[in-house]
Amino acid sequence: MLWLSILVTGPVPPTFWFWPIAGSCAGLYLFYHGFCLLQRKRLIMNTPSSKVRSAAMGLVEISGLATGPYTLTAPITGKECYYYRTMVWQWKHQGKSSSWVKEADESVHVPFFLEDNTGRVLVNPQGAEMDIHRDFQDEFGSSVFSSSLEIPANITNFLLMHGVSTDKKTKVEEYCIKPKNALFVLGTLASNPGIELSPVPIRTSHPVEHEVSFTMGPSMSFSRIISFGKIKGDAGPPETVPHRPVVLNAEQQAKMASALTKAGITNPAAWAAAGISRPAQVASTAGVSAAAAPALEQTDVHPATVLMKGSNEPAFFISWRSQRDVVQSLGWKSALMIWGGPPLTLLSVYSLGLALGWW
Repeated sequence: MLWLSILVTGPVPPTFWFWPIAGSCAGLYLFYHGFCLLQRKRLIMNTPSSKVRSAAMGLVEISGLATGPYTLTAPITGKECYYYRTMVWQWKHQGKSSSWVKEADESVHVPFFLEDNTGRVLVNPQGAEMDIHRDFQDEFGSSVFSSSLEIPANITNFLLMHGVSTDKKTKVEEYCIKPKNALFVLGTLASNPGIELSPVPIRTSHPVEHEVSFTMGPSMSFSRIISFGKIKGDAGPPETVPHRPVVLNAEQQAKMASALTKAGITNPAAWAAAGISRPAQVASTAGVSAAAAPALEQTDVHPATVLMKGSNEPAFFISWRSQRDVVQSLGWKSALMIWGGPPLTLLSVYSLGLALGWW
């Protein structure tokens, strides 16, 4: 390694000073971020786990299954979900170095329920820090790690929609919250500020992310995303994704209900997308059994409480792992960063001193 060669051979040319400087900054960041993870761990451990029925207003931890009458279709995998985040990076040259540059980031959701054996609570994922399953990752382009040189049509359409060219090495990732996914949520249970169940997609805001990167040479780089408490889009209401509603009269809705039932389609989202506003009433008019109609009429579209990001409590975390696994992960990561950061900084400063001839 370069630092070991510095210790043996003494001062090096000024072009190599960047290495110990980058190491010093990285060590300080690891030390700071380690305490942030330790604080998160202690917050989770000090917050009692609750069932939906017994959860008190305020900061709570609830584990359950994601459920709800409306779903979205993820643009890359095509999976039905309540939330997806699709990100695109491209390999670009910047001066004498190259690195991955984020070119597109689309996050969309519909409100959904978190359900356990005692009940269910509405979840509004706006502003949540997500630790969820990655359903898709692939690279396309001139790379030995690329699965294909030809980009599939659905990915090409997504790139074109976001104004991303297809002539560079491209990396695509997609994360989803799907029906029946087990979730652990740390958030604030509060009175509903006006959130309703709806099939209308909403763009999701996340904690502001800043990327800290250290370019170490023409082919090597280190980067890390830092999340802060402030939320993108705090200045205004959530942005809905433009869509064109379907409007049918009573007779047309009755015919559509009959056709959907004969086809075996009972998903409430499919009925709503077809323009059927009141499934039970339309099903009765069309002569369809009430059991075949979706149970939207029995669903409270405006629950009294919602699990969300609190105005006074910034912690809002959604994970596909259990509470125990989250705590264990935060424990070893924080310990590694806290105990590894200072030695890295000291070694880097010592190497910098040798390079500058301080000792």
